[in-house]
Amino acid sequence: MTVPTVTTVRARRGKPSSVSLIALACALLVAGCTGGGAASRGEEARAADDPSKVSGTITVLTHRTDRVQDGTMKKYADAFRKIYPKVTVRFDGITDYEGEVKIRMNTENYGDVLMIPGAIKRNDYPKFFASLGSRTEREKKYRFTAFTTVDDKVYGQSPIGVTPGFLYNRKVWEQAGITEWPTTPAAFLDDLKAIKSRTSAVPYYTNFKDMWPLTSWTNALGSVSCDVRANNLLATGDPWGKGSELRTIDTLLYDMVHEKLVEKDPSTTNWEGSKPQLAKGEIATMWLGSWAVTQFRDAAERAGTDPDDIGFMPFPAQVDGAYCAVASPDYAQAVNVHSKRKEAARAWIDWFTEKSGYATDNLALSPLRGAPLPDVLKPYTDRGVKFIELDQKDAARVNEIDNAAEVGLQKPDYRQDLVDVARGAAQGDLDGFLAGLSRRWTEAEKSAGSR
Repeated sequence: MTVPTVTTVRARRGKPSSVSLIALACALLVAGCTGGGAASRGEEARAADDPSKVSGTITVLTHRTDRVQDGTMKKYADAFRKIYPKVTVRFDGITDYEGEVKIRMNTENYGDVLMIPGAIKRNDYPKFFASLGSRTEREKKYRFTAFTTVDDKVYGQSPIGVTPGFLYNRKVWEQAGITEWPTTPAAFLDDLKAIKSRTSAVPYYTNFKDMWPLTSWTNALGSVSCDVRANNLLATGDPWGKGSELRTIDTLLYDMVHEKLVEKDPSTTNWEGSKPQLAKGEIATMWLGSWAVTQFRDAAERAGTDPDDIGFMPFPAQVDGAYCAVASPDYAQAVNVHSKRKEAARAWIDWFTEKSGYATDNLALSPLRGAPLPDVLKPYTDRGVKFIELDQKDAARVNEIDNAAEVGLQKPDYRQDLVDVARGAAQGDLDGFLAGLSRRWTEAEKSAGSR
């Protein structure tokens, strides 16, 4: 009898299970809690020399519940098994990935392979993850290594690169009389107003209730200025000061909501439901990332509409007449520092990054240097969109300030608050809200001390 390659542990949708207030508080400050932080720093997950000698059953935590449920992840594991015949891969698909995994990481049981949650501080990676090797060596072959590097050791590798942008229904935009991408936030708002007046579609969908899509707005950083230092500049200035990128980005989100160019009740949005709605033209636009295009095109096929109706456009800003798009990693896979099967876990990460075809299947940027751009980004190349990668020199410092200020650039909370103010569900106005963020950030800059 053949041993099953994959066991689906869970591919659950809906709300996460409740936890005690103590556990939740610990989870929110995961780096300061016991459990995951107990391992010594500097452990390494070494690459295998002989695939036939690697063995064991590994559990891979993933947010791709859709690909667990439809059998796609099993297909990858079956292909992996042909190279590593003694390794069995089990997937644990988690809908509330960020919320649940950061709680699990207060123990040693958070899989053998996992995507690094955004809540984990960069400098704490060695406490939770085994090193994949030196950045000096890995960056010769892979992109995005700087995003998970601590002291020249790389602790995670994204299997795909992504660029942020607006998914949109081409037919809806054309029905509204729009044939060119907007070049400014004001022009973008005018386009949404045209969609509202000339079509029956919701111009923009916030995905407010599912929360995590709101974090995608931070990924626009760098697209406004076309400056590779955009993230580093957050360490020394006011991110929401006059003329700043985050002020431009957050103002656009606020204005869309304030001018009623979004769904009637953001508290009732549904991520999975939004895919067929955009595919069918009931929703016109969403800010996400290139990783989402394949999911929405799949939804179009299931809905019986044309997948080619799903378009993708950059943030509405130009520098010297050109759009800029930031290329960055999606979730990075890492090896649990407590895993007893580090060699097998490392083998999965290497194979999945290089050989699985995952990037191609998802119409995504390959993490391998020199790989061609996916077809989905052909409109970008046709229009001369410039791709940049943000320098990560001061990323740890920015993360430190962000945590001290309790803003959460990679969390949804502050933008949920922004949306609430914009729709009148909370008191305040845009200037006051952004001034509050500025005050907290600049105070945290001072308290964090000099570099």
